[in-house]
Amino acid sequence: MSSLPTVCIIGAGCSGFTTAKRLRDHDIPYDCFEISDDVGGNWYFGNPNGRSACYQSLHIDTSTTRLQFEDFPAGADWPHFPHHSLIHQYFRDYVDHFGLRDTITFGTAVEHAARQADGTWRVTLSTGQTRDYDALVVANGHHWNPYLPDYPGSFDGPVLHSHAYRSPFDPVDMRDKRIVVVGMGNSALDIASELSHRSIARHVWVSARRGVWVLSKYRGGKPADKMMMPPWMPKKLGLALSRRAIKKTLGNMEDYGLPKPDHEPLSAHPSVSVDFLAKAGSGDLTCVPAIERLDGDAVVCVDGTRIEADVIVCATGYRMAFPFFDDPELLPDAQHRLPLFKRIVKPGIGNLYFAGLAQASPTIVNLAEQQSKLIARHLTGEYELPSVAEMEAIIARDEAKHLGQYYSAPRHTIQLDFARYVRDLHREIEAGRKRAAAVR
Repeated sequence: MSSLPTVCIIGAGCSGFTTAKRLRDHDIPYDCFEISDDVGGNWYFGNPNGRSACYQSLHIDTSTTRLQFEDFPAGADWPHFPHHSLIHQYFRDYVDHFGLRDTITFGTAVEHAARQADGTWRVTLSTGQTRDYDALVVANGHHWNPYLPDYPGSFDGPVLHSHAYRSPFDPVDMRDKRIVVVGMGNSALDIASELSHRSIARHVWVSARRGVWVLSKYRGGKPADKMMMPPWMPKKLGLALSRRAIKKTLGNMEDYGLPKPDHEPLSAHPSVSVDFLAKAGSGDLTCVPAIERLDGDAVVCVDGTRIEADVIVCATGYRMAFPFFDDPELLPDAQHRLPLFKRIVKPGIGNLYFAGLAQASPTIVNLAEQQSKLIARHLTGEYELPSVAEMEAIIARDEAKHLGQYYSAPRHTIQLDFARYVRDLHREIEAGRKRAAAVR
């Protein structure tokens, strides 16, 4: 029998199954529980667990070379920006290639997880069974709990979150409808562009609280995320060069009929689209200010504009949620903040790991693959965490480094520069290896 800690992994999306693969590589015993009938999480279109935000036309905004797993490269014939069906099949192939499928318990949810007096975790499953584990990995994702704004007034037509949107015909037939899309994040840009085709909506209005920089997926004929400044470059210089290039390439957002951003490019999580600017410039969609209230058959914007509408689609983001925890110390605060050491460990609880709980630019697909290196080494004793005080100080420094370029908003509390983060993570793993060797 293994003398290594036993581990429970919650979720078999890309964060859960890549963590499982790493634990198995280190002979760490684990159970992985997935509420659905297959792996894939958010990238499983029509996921029966109801937690996938995939719409039928969705393509990932990260280029193939940026999203692929380091130990399982994507196909040489892959396009730059794959469709969700290709991503999901890639995940399924990864799981089958490494023989992970039989180690995942499908159709089973973790309903409750509580830390016991001895520090171990007691897990209650949807089957009614309880199991005890030495450590817990939370990999349940953070794009499944939709945030819907609570507007004053009432609206006569359907109001849906982008999480429920599947196509222009499902769950609402949008043909010849007057549609208001709320938000200017990536889902909003995709959905508004799709619906604004003249063969679908009568017209589309895009309502936003502030202007954003809409970036292209391509720069100079190559995926733009390949042009990101390398992590060795001083961040201030890299940002200045990138911002100048974006402004030179795109010009002013107002020239496309968009509101003027109140921030510099890359001061918000990137909003990326191949056709939104063209659709706006062509008059196929119209940008308007934030909604102040609902008014029966219309929405009223903060500038007094009244727009008669048939459907409202709210692409207004998500809230982190861990429904299996009831300890408030393990939940995000009212500002959507959950500070973690290297976005993995909560100081003072060394046997609880969060995998993939970050908004990484340009990619989140292989984030947990990198984080699992620290998790596995910590479980085997090869890596030692810093003291609680040191972790808290490092968290403050890391957040200043990663979040400093962004304006303050709930969506930016877990933002990361992927390349810089991975470089720092590898340095920390080596530092922790030396700490562990010193105490042996």
